[in-house]
Amino acid sequence: MSNGLDAKVNGSGTSRKAGEPPALLPSNGTAVAAGSAAGAADDELTGFALANLPFVEELYFQYLEDPASVDPAWRRTFQALSGGNGNGNGASALVPPAAFKRSIFAGTGVSPHASVGVTGNRISVRLLSERVQRLVEGYRELGHLTASLDPLGLVRRKLPPIALEDFGLADEDLDLVFSSENVAGPDRTSLRELVELLRETYSRTIGVELAHLHDVELRSWLQNRMESTRNRLPLTRADRVRILDQVIGAEVLEQFLQNKFLGYKRFSLEGAESLIPMLERLIERAARSGVVELVIGMAHRGRLNVLANVLHKPASEIFAEFQDKVDPNDPSSGGDVKYHLGFSIDRTFGPNATDPGTHPVHVSLAFNPSHLEWVNTVVQGRVRAKQDRVADSARTRCLPLLIHGDAAFAGQGIIAEGLNMSELDGYRVGGTVHIIVNNQVGFTTSPRDAKSTTYATDVARMLQIPIFHVNGEDPEAVSQVVDLAIDFRQRFHRDAIIELWCYRKLGHNEGDEPSYTQPVMYRTIAGKPSIRMAYLAYDTANPTPGGEAKITVEETDQIAAGKRHELEAQLDIATKAKSPPRPSTFAGAWSSIKGGPDGQVPEVPTAATPAEIQEVTRAISTMPADFHVHPKLKVVVVDGRAAMGAGDKPIDWGMGEALAFGTLLAEGTRVRLSGQDSRRGTFSHRHSVLLDYNDGHEYTPLAHIREKQGIFEVRDSPLSEASVLGFDFGYSLDMPDGLTIWEAQFGDFVNAAQVIIDQFLCSSEAKWHRVSGLVMLLPHGMEGQGPEHSNARLDRFLNLCVNDNMQVCNLTTPAQYFHALRRQVLRPYRKPLIIMSPKSLLRSPAATSPLADFTGGSFRHIIPDTELGAQRPGENVRDPKKIKRVVLCTGKVYYDLVANREERGYDDVAIVRVEQLYPLRKDDLLEILSVYAEGTPVVWVQEEPKNMGAWAYMNRELQGLLAGSFHWSSVSRPLSASPATGSMKRHAHEQARIMADAFGKGT
Repeated sequence: MSNGLDAKVNGSGTSRKAGEPPALLPSNGTAVAAGSAAGAADDELTGFALANLPFVEELYFQYLEDPASVDPAWRRTFQALSGGNGNGNGASALVPPAAFKRSIFAGTGVSPHASVGVTGNRISVRLLSERVQRLVEGYRELGHLTASLDPLGLVRRKLPPIALEDFGLADEDLDLVFSSENVAGPDRTSLRELVELLRETYSRTIGVELAHLHDVELRSWLQNRMESTRNRLPLTRADRVRILDQVIGAEVLEQFLQNKFLGYKRFSLEGAESLIPMLERLIERAARSGVVELVIGMAHRGRLNVLANVLHKPASEIFAEFQDKVDPNDPSSGGDVKYHLGFSIDRTFGPNATDPGTHPVHVSLAFNPSHLEWVNTVVQGRVRAKQDRVADSARTRCLPLLIHGDAAFAGQGIIAEGLNMSELDGYRVGGTVHIIVNNQVGFTTSPRDAKSTTYATDVARMLQIPIFHVNGEDPEAVSQVVDLAIDFRQRFHRDAIIELWCYRKLGHNEGDEPSYTQPVMYRTIAGKPSIRMAYLAYDTANPTPGGEAKITVEETDQIAAGKRHELEAQLDIATKAKSPPRPSTFAGAWSSIKGGPDGQVPEVPTAATPAEIQEVTRAISTMPADFHVHPKLKVVVVDGRAAMGAGDKPIDWGMGEALAFGTLLAEGTRVRLSGQDSRRGTFSHRHSVLLDYNDGHEYTPLAHIREKQGIFEVRDSPLSEASVLGFDFGYSLDMPDGLTIWEAQFGDFVNAAQVIIDQFLCSSEAKWHRVSGLVMLLPHGMEGQGPEHSNARLDRFLNLCVNDNMQVCNLTTPAQYFHALRRQVLRPYRKPLIIMSPKSLLRSPAATSPLADFTGGSFRHIIPDTELGAQRPGENVRDPKKIKRVVLCTGKVYYDLVANREERGYDDVAIVRVEQLYPLRKDDLLEILSVYAEGTPVVWVQEEPKNMGAWAYMNRELQGLLAGSFHWSSVSRPLSASPATGSMKRHAHEQARIMADAFGKGT
C-alpha cells in the first residue's frame, strides 16, 4: 500500500513486565512495526487497550511539548517512537487541536485529542486501528438509527449519518488498508471499502439492533450472515415477478372489497401490502427448514387479506360472510365477525433452484377477538401442544408466527409477559417469529403519544434475540430479514423480531377520516404511489444479478386484470350460495370428542380398581435408593400417602389429586399442570416434585408409575396470570385427549386474566365452534385472609354460563375431586371445568374420603344429606318427616354448617350440597327436595356477600321452580363492594351470624 502502513481492526495483546510503563488492560489492537526502534516501541504499546489509550495519548502529547514532564520510563518509550530523538523540538507541531465532535473517549475523565489523518508516528497508527474498530462497532450498534426505514420519509432519525470524524478519522485515512479479520469478507480491506460494507449492511433499508446482545455466539453468527452479504438478498426476475404478483393480489382484493361492499368494515391492509410477500416467503423458508406446522396469530387489520392470499381461503367464503346469509332464527349462527375468523390449509412447496425436495406444511390462522395481543400465548400454547403430540423435543417442527401492530406491541403488557415466558422450560416453543406491522399510527394516536421508546419493539430487548427493522418498500430487504429470522430461530431456538415499516392508507376503518388527527401524514400518503409502483421503481433502479429485462407496467396490469377476473368468479359463487359455510369442529385429534349440550353426552365410569390405586401408591411412596427426602415430607407425604393408599388412613385432598393424576397417567393420558408454585402447591399440599434434601436434585414420583405411561408435566409458572392462562388454554385446544390444568395461586388472582376468560374460554364454542377441556383450579373460601385472598369471583363465572358452555364446581371431598378430574378426560365431552378449590380443607380431617369412594362410585352433581356425609346414596338418609328446614350450599361452608348442627343439635335441618353449580341438574335437585314436606323452608347459604357468590345465579335458576312448593330465601354476608373484610375479628363475627341465620336462630 502507498504509505507502507498496515493495522489490525482487532487483534490480541500481551502483558508488560514489572518496571515497564504500566499496561492497565489487555490490548484490543496492534500496529505493524516499520523499524527496530519503532518496533520495540510497538512492543511496548502492545499491552494497551482502548480503555487506556486516552491516558497514553495525553501523556504522549505532554511529552511532545516537554519531554522532562513525563516519567523516565514513559520518556524512553516515547523516544523510541520519535526515532531515538531525546527532545521534543518541533514535535509539538504534531499535537492536534481540541477534541473532535462526539469523542469516542467521552466519559473517560481524560481530555481527549485526535491525531486526525496523522500516520507518521507509531502511536497515531495504534490509535487509528482502535478508532476503526470503534467505527465498526459504531455501525453494528448504532447503524439502525441512521437506516432509511420510513416509506413516507416523515420520521426523524435519532442520529445523523455516521461520519468518520465522529470516530477520530478523516477522508485522508480512507485508503489505508486494514486487516479486517473480525468483519465478514476479505482479510484485508481499505477503510473506504470497509465503510461501504458497513453502511450497506447496517444503514441502508434494514436496521438491526445488536447492542443488547451479549451472547457472543449468536451475535457473531448474525454479524457474519449480514456482513457477508451486505444484508442483501439478490432477487432474480422470477423472484421479483412472484413478489409483485403477491403484492398485486393484496392490492386488488382490497380494491375489490371496497367497490363491491362499500361502507363495510374490512380493516384494510393497504399501505402494508408487503406483509403478504413477507408471509409467503416466511412460510416457504420455514417449510424448507423442517417446519411441518405453522400457527399464525394476528389482530384484525389485514386479516381478510391474509386469509385470502396466504391461507388461500376461498374468496367466495369471504364474500358470503360479507353478504351475511345466516338464518337469524338459528341460535348457532352468527358466530363472530369475518375479520376475527380463523382458517387452516395444507400447503406444499416443491423443488426450486437450490432445493430439490418437496416440503408440506400445515398452516393455521388462529381465531382471535378484538383484544389484539391476547391471542399471542394462546397460539404459543397450541404450538407447544402440537410439538408434544409429535414428540418434537427439539421444537423445530412447529412454529408460532405472531403478527402485531406497532401501537399494541408497545402498549399492551401481555407482550412483555409472553416474551418473558419464551425461554422458560414449561412454556418454551423453540422460538416465535414476531412481525410488527408498523403503520406509524394507532387508531388515531400518534407514536409520540403511544410509546416512550425509540421503537415500538424496544420491550423485546429484554431477550437475547435480534430485532430487525425493514423498509416495506424494499423487496430484497424484506426477503433478507425473513431468511435471517427463520434461520436464526431454527438454529438458536429463540424468538426473532421483524418490524415492517409501512403505513396505513385509510383510517382505522374504511369509514374513518384519518386526516382529522394526522393531516401531514395523510397529505403525504395521498400523494404517494402504491406499493406496486414502488416495487416497480425498485426493479427499474436495481438490475437483477443476471441483467434480466425490467418488469413493465403492462405486465403488472395484466396480473391485476387476472386477479380481478378470479374475484368476480368467486363473487358469483358466493351470490348463488344459500348459506355461508361453517367451520369444522371435531376433526383430526378431535374426531372422538363432542361439544354441545351436556345432557346429550352420557356419564362414564370414573372409579379406579384397587390394583390401580396400589400401583400409583407404590410410585408416590417409593423413592430411589440414593434420594434423600426432606425429613418432614418423609413423614407427612411419603409415609402418610402410603398409609392412605393402603386404606389405613382416610384420603386427603393432596392424595386424592395424586391418585387422579396417577391413574390417568397409568392409562396413557398426558397430564399438564401449570401455575404459580404448582409443583409444591401454594398451601404446601401437593409436593408433586421432590428435591433431594442433600444436593437438591429433583425426583417426580408420578413420572415413574409404569413403562409407557402418560407424560406428567407440572410447571411453576412466572407471576403472570393472563399470559399463562392463555398459553394453557391454547395447549388444551391441541391436546384434547390430555388433562390440562391451570392453577391460580389464590382464586382472586384470576382477575388479571379476565380477557382470556371472557373472550376465549367461555365463548370460543359460540363464536368459533372451538371447544376446550381446560381445568381451572381457583382457591376460594372466606377464611379471614382479606379481600384479595378469599374470593375467586364465583359469581362472574356463573354469570358467563349459558348453553352449557362450561362446567363450574365447588367440591367438598377429595373423592369428588378425583372423579371430576377423571371424568374431564374419560368422558368424550370437552368444556372448560372451573373448580373453586379449597384452602383450609386441604388439611381438615373432616374433608377426607375413604378409599372405597375411589374404587367405587362416580362424580355426584348434588349430594343429599346423610348421617356420615358419605358419597354413596341410600346410606342413613335423615328421616325427611323430621326435617323442618333444608339448607342448600356449596363448597367449604358445608363443613361449618355441619359442625354447627352437631354442636347445637339442630337435627331437624337437612344440608344438601350442590357440587356442580353449572350445568345445574335441576331435576336431581327437585327429586332430592321432593321427600320434604310442602312449604318447608329451603335456604341458600353462602359465605360470600349477597351480591357475590352463587346466590344471584341460584335464585335465577330456582325461584320459579320452587315457588308454591317451598319457601325460598338466602343467607349470606351483607351486600359489599369488597369481597371480604381485612379484620379477623369481624370475619369471625360475620361467620357466626351466617351460621345462626342459616339455622333460623338469628336475631
